[in-house]
Amino acid sequence: MIIRVLAGVSRAERPAFLKMVFNGRKAAEELAAHDPSLVIGILGGSAGTTRDCFELLHQGEKSGARVALFGRKINLAESPLDLVALFRPVLERAVTPAEAVKAYHAALKAKKLTPRRTLDDDMKITESVLEGYGK
Repeated sequence: MIIRVLAGVSRAERPAFLKMVFNGRKAAEELAAHDPSLVIGILGGSAGTTRDCFELLHQGEKSGARVALFGRKINLAESPLDLVALFRPVLERAVTPAEAVKAYHAALKAKKLTPRRTLDDDMKITESVLEGYGK
C-alpha cells in the first residue's frame, strides 16, 4: 500500500524518511527495494518482551530499516541504558537477539535490579509478526 501511495508522488516531493509499523520482513523488504534512497524507520509498538525488542531491531535492520523508533520499549525497560547498549551488538550481528536478552538479564542482576519477567518469560516472542523468521 505504501508503494502505491509513493508511486503518485514525484521524486522531489517524496519523503526522505518514512516511519512505519513493522508488518513483517516481506513488507519492509519490498519497500526498501522499491526506493533505496528512502530511509525506513520502524516503530517499536507496545513494550512487549525484551526478546520482542531485540528481535524487532534485528529483523527490521535485516529487512532494510535504518532507524528504530523505540520509545516505549526503551522507556519502560528496567534499565534503559543497558537495553540500548545491546542494540549495536544485535545490529552488527555480534550477538543474536536471544543472546542479547541473556546479556540484558545479566546486566540487571549485576546492578541488583529486579526484572519484570523471568529470563524464560523474557525470551519469548510475543508479537506474531516477529515469529517464524529464524536468524
